[in-house]
Amino acid sequence: MLIIATKTYATAAAVAALRRADIGVALSIQNGMMKDDQLADAFGRQRVLGALANLSGELLASGEVLFTRNANLFVGELDGSDSARARDIARSIDASGVRATADAQILSLEWSKFAAWAPMMILSVATRSLTWKYLIDAGAALVLVRLVREIGLLAAAHQVSLSDRATLPVASICRGSDEDALALLRGFGLDMQSSAPQHRMSTLQDLLAGRRLEVEETLGHAMRSATQLKLTLPLLNCFYPLVAGIDRISSERLPV
Repeated sequence: MLIIATKTYATAAAVAALRRADIGVALSIQNGMMKDDQLADAFGRQRVLGALANLSGELLASGEVLFTRNANLFVGELDGSDSARARDIARSIDASGVRATADAQILSLEWSKFAAWAPMMILSVATRSLTWKYLIDAGAALVLVRLVREIGLLAAAHQVSLSDRATLPVASICRGSDEDALALLRGFGLDMQSSAPQHRMSTLQDLLAGRRLEVEETLGHAMRSATQLKLTLPLLNCFYPLVAGIDRISSERLPV
């Protein structure tokens, strides 16, 4: 079994080095919706499982790892079927101490995570704050709500329904009023303030350390997909180039 856990911009090089390997099954716990297609292109779609990690951690300056969230790692067949291999892999990962579950609705869960991750990634870059803080701030949270709904439109265009079971209750955020959505985010933020008060998105950790951000394979891929589908996503269309610019500036990769 191959598990891809690099930053998204390192995927192509990592997979290229393994194309001749005899891989039985491959999965990626990376961010974004590009990852499954990259693995399918390298190893064949029949060897690829969908996966998402609803987990969080941070590498401290001391070299220790702060494991801030151990919610669930979902794996499943991309065609929506139930399978013994997905159950076996989930059982093995769960036995190691990382909570894991096999789920036939993996595409819905992957899209649902992305519908939460992309807006939270953008807000973490814009505010540079602990996660719970922008979730309980009405102004920041409203921007997040509208970004979630744009990703929801993109998922719907791909004929995928969102779920409340991955990271944030994105399905409820998409179908409810602004007031209801803000209340959901505030509740989630207050819970994080209590249970994971030091949680920071990995994007923010990278930004503050001057490391490259995951932009093109996540936000960029979403925008390219929207363009192909002739879908208008104004907020994402604004924030994608902004985050890309912040990435170039902070990591000193400015064009010359």
